Amino acid sequence: MTQYLVYCRDRAGTGELKAQLTEEHWAFMDRYAGELIARGPTLTEDREESTGSLHIVDLPDEEALRAFAYDEPYYLGGAFDTVELFRFDNHTGRTMWEFTAAVEGYGRYLVLTKDGPRPVTSEHLIVYGDLLDGDVHVGRAALVEAPDAAVAAELVQAADAEVHPWEFGGRR
Repeated sequence: MTQYLVYCRDRAGTGELKAQLTEEHWAFMDRYAGELIARGPTLTEDREESTGSLHIVDLPDEEALRAFAYDEPYYLGGAFDTVELFRFDNHTGRTMWEFTAAVEGYGRYLVLTKDGPRPVTSEHLIVYGDLLDGDVHVGRAALVEAPDAAVAAELVQAADAEVHPWEFGGRR
């Protein structure tokens, strides 16, 4: 099995479409419950609307990865502008559900970088690892808990970071 990061960026104005497809999306993801490392939407700065969908999943091969990404109801419904697929080298060795150091009042963030690998340790890392295209390192991804986006980027030691408000996904 190999871990993969799947990040889908929403097309503008698809909030209502995603709302209509949410139950179908969750039912699709339920089939992968044992393989999911992390999941959840990226959000606008005010955390009121979705801007994308993140999944880290453990799958047997790239064919299974393509089925996971492209048979997904939001994708089939036309909600996504782009779909990014990477092999993921998980340095934390855990799932988001195993994260136990939550701090009251902190937000959660997805931090993406295009820089080189580096070790990062913090009790505020939910899941952290390297992004690979085949065997080529292309960046890093971190799910972190921090008081704001700037601190999230600093935590990951990434001056050029792309930071998105994020929250745990799935059934409530």
